[in-house]
Amino acid sequence: MTDLGYTLFTEQSGPRDLVRYASSAEEAGFDFEVMSDHYSPWLTEQGHAPYAWSVLGAVAHATSRVGLMTYVTCPTLRYHPAVVAQKAATVQLLAEGRFRLGLGSGESLNEHVVGQGWPSVQERHAMLREAVGIIRDLHTGELVEPPR
Repeated sequence: MTDLGYTLFTEQSGPRDLVRYASSAEEAGFDFEVMSDHYSPWLTEQGHAPYAWSVLGAVAHATSRVGLMTYVTCPTLRYHPAVVAQKAATVQLLAEGRFRLGLGSGESLNEHVVGQGWPSVQERHAMLREAVGIIRDLHTGELVEPPR
């Protein structure tokens, strides 16, 4: 069986519209919804990009059946992996188990806002591997010691 998904583009709509679209997509029969996690829109004409994680919380509350997922979050430059772990756990609770965390190595348009240089693809992939390990460790529920 094929699952049909709906994409909520944060760079194209405001937060209230995105929640409304998410509810409508669920009512229309979509099986899952993914949400872009961008700081900036792709084009200046698109306006702004709302904070995806706040919108995801509202979408989790406004829907009851569809799966939810970030599409995708970069847990290295703009967000610390521990903060991503907390966000994901919170949305998972709000969504009552319907949330999946989508992670990626980022792209310069949205991650450079923290004022750091843009690392090579090899460096970003290494950072992503480390971040995934941290997030997995934190999601065990056990006390996690920082690396020495």
